[in-house]
Amino acid sequence: MTSEELKAFCKERNLTYKELAELIGNSEATIHSAIAKGELSVPMSKSIQMYQEILTLREQLKEYAELKAVLKKALKDD
Repeated sequence: MTSEELKAFCKERNLTYKELAELIGNSEATIHSAIAKGELSVPMSKSIQMYQEILTLREQLKEYAELKAVLKKALKDD
């Protein structure tokens, strides 16, 4: 992940660097430093990628729960 991708991710998710840092177990200063240098450490990149995957999986789980509720209702109405 590049620093530009990190900026875009934060903007897309409406996260401050401080909020992201807390979510992935880093400090805000570490995030700012990585952006200033233009390079993220491998552990930071992996942490952000894992956080992205968690968000995706949560969204999928929510969609499955909604589908399950619809199916339950449809079967119950029969």
